[in-house]
Amino acid sequence: MVQSKAEDVDGYLAEIPQNRQEALGRMRQMCRQELNGFAEVMAYGMPAYERNGVGEVAFASQKNYISFYLLRSDVREAFAERLAGCDMGKACLRFRKPENIDFDLVRDLLRATAAGPGTVC
Repeated sequence: MVQSKAEDVDGYLAEIPQNRQEALGRMRQMCRQELNGFAEVMAYGMPAYERNGVGEVAFASQKNYISFYLLRSDVREAFAERLAGCDMGKACLRFRKPENIDFDLVRDLLRATAAGPGTVC
């Protein structure tokens, strides 16, 4: 997906391909449940979650995959073993198909992020 011009996350979710809406809606729900005290915003054309004005988590529907952005280097390091077999960039966990999203891993990453502040890449 080209960078969205949606003004809010509801608008973003409405414009993504239908076959991804359920999975990204679930990801949003998990972010809202686990990231207490975070603000849900649109940043760089995608849904993001900020603590004290600093983005720590985001997600996006890209052309060939769904991205989950884990911007906390300390959390990535703590989960290095579980992330080792994943398709991952510096701060981006990529899922080629919605049905391949490991929601248990995503929830654990969100909980670790919410546990306290840390270093953002």
